[in-house]
Amino acid sequence: MGSTSRRVWRLALYLCWTVLLIPIQVIGLLLRRSWVTTFPCFYHRWCCRILGLKVRRIGRPATLRPVLFAANHISYIDITVLGALVPGSFIAKTEVARWPLFGQLAKLQRSVFVDRRVRSTAQQRDAISERLARREALILFPEGTSGDGNRVLPFKSALFSAATHPVEGTAEPIAVQPVSIAYTRIDGMPLGRRYRPLLAWYGGMAMAPHLWRVLGLRTVEVVVEFHPVTTYAECGSRKALAQLCYERVAGGVAAALAGRRQSRAGAARRPKRKPARGGDVTAPAIG
Repeated sequence: MGSTSRRVWRLALYLCWTVLLIPIQVIGLLLRRSWVTTFPCFYHRWCCRILGLKVRRIGRPATLRPVLFAANHISYIDITVLGALVPGSFIAKTEVARWPLFGQLAKLQRSVFVDRRVRSTAQQRDAISERLARREALILFPEGTSGDGNRVLPFKSALFSAATHPVEGTAEPIAVQPVSIAYTRIDGMPLGRRYRPLLAWYGGMAMAPHLWRVLGLRTVEVVVEFHPVTTYAECGSRKALAQLCYERVAGGVAAALAGRRQSRAGAARRPKRKPARGGDVTAPAIG
């Protein structure tokens, strides 16, 4: 499925773009520049264009710091999509650090690598808490794995443990923002249940053939919705916090897949108006 010439062209562009920008991020990290947090967004936005990803944002990412973004996980493509919208670092499993190229990119984005085995819960919490104490933005995939894109897997409450305590040295709670991501269309046509594995990467799928297939697709529409911010104090318990985030994310994914989100064409026809406080904001697509 898709064009071989398109695959080769995109792969060449992606590699050239990546090799060109890596030294800039390395220099920024060595010099401890503040822009190393936002520079990856610039990189990922152009990666979205190269890969044919049309990202439509609903709502706005929180500007509060520290903040923990809790998103569902469908594919390695999520990294590029969310990286284009959120100036922050990812929380990834330790195996990712050893992946060719992608592991190096994750390190350059200052990802937090955690061992997700049950007996490592305390180490997970401490690693994440240390970064949140520096008032940073972290992106968490609380399902603990990637799904098939048709539904959201239950959120693991243990992964929210770092958000249960106030910012170190203050009484300020850590903000948690649920984020839903859904791949909804290919070449403008709705993406049905049968074809979502074209983009979803899960189970025992090999990455190389899956990536080769993705590179051949023309355009893919992705809907990313940023839901209202919450805190541990508002929910009362870690499990309640995880459940609230799950419900908001699952609802956002279901609405996007069912087409219950305003289309870009519909947005263009409507007169511009200032959104109500706390309401959704639909942004133009990236790519």
